[in-house]
Amino acid sequence: MEILKFKLSGKSAFFKKPEVNTYCYFTYGNIHRIALLGILGAILGYKGYSQMKDILSIKEEIDLKPAYPEFYEKLKELKIAILPLNPKGVITKKIQIFNNSTGAGSKELDKKNKIEYGVNLIVKEQWLENPKWEICILLDCEEAKKIKEAIQNHKCKFYPYLGTNDHFADIEYLGVEEAQPIEQDDYRIDSFMAKDNIEFIEKNSRQLRKILSEDEIESYSQFKYEEALPKSIDAEVNNYELERFVYTNGFVKFLDGKQVYSILNQDNKEAIEAKKRKNIVFY
Repeated sequence: MEILKFKLSGKSAFFKKPEVNTYCYFTYGNIHRIALLGILGAILGYKGYSQMKDILSIKEEIDLKPAYPEFYEKLKELKIAILPLNPKGVITKKIQIFNNSTGAGSKELDKKNKIEYGVNLIVKEQWLENPKWEICILLDCEEAKKIKEAIQNHKCKFYPYLGTNDHFADIEYLGVEEAQPIEQDDYRIDSFMAKDNIEFIEKNSRQLRKILSEDEIESYSQFKYEEALPKSIDAEVNNYELERFVYTNGFVKFLDGKQVYSILNQDNKEAIEAKKRKNIVFY
């Protein structure tokens, strides 16, 4: 089995949290699975959430059944791994204030003439600055192979955005390599992991002393980035379904025997020359 690798980055990004829609719009701190599937769907030309609005706008009575947007229906089985490239997974956020003067952002009702008209809307959004990730996709299905062909040949049907069309996405093809599964009791994982599936190995534990020398334990400094991110969407109303994900440099043990893969580290020239590797898990 092969793994497709590419770098996804941009000057800014905005992955909107749906819980808050007054005063200021907030973003998730990292790209999540649904947003990534949306980008891949745009590359392949699949329809998005606007398709669901078209269904609801049909005037005659229809039997509405649970349904997904086309991009999610076709890509929901993809096995992906997201590796943060910003230090410790933390991406700087800043509030941006701008005017939406197109009239599409806000509608007012003229009660006297019974018409709607657009007005100027002041928008406040929290943007991620200079985000970057390495994305890995397991090439075990036809849709994954279509994505490989598109990225290898620098082709896309629709422009890929990091959340909204204010944020263009840069995609850099990194290569395809053979998947190398590894089996052991403890790991350092370089991608996001589901929190409920792991157990952290504490610094002063006997298990860690079997892995590291005394000097390495003394200098052992662990960080942990944790966030509730969308993992799937509900078929009834297409709302996000969240799960807590973790990115850490600490050692962990998987509770359900999750398969771990090893890939080449392509962060910098020194890592490539030294043939250093990274450990990832798909979800």
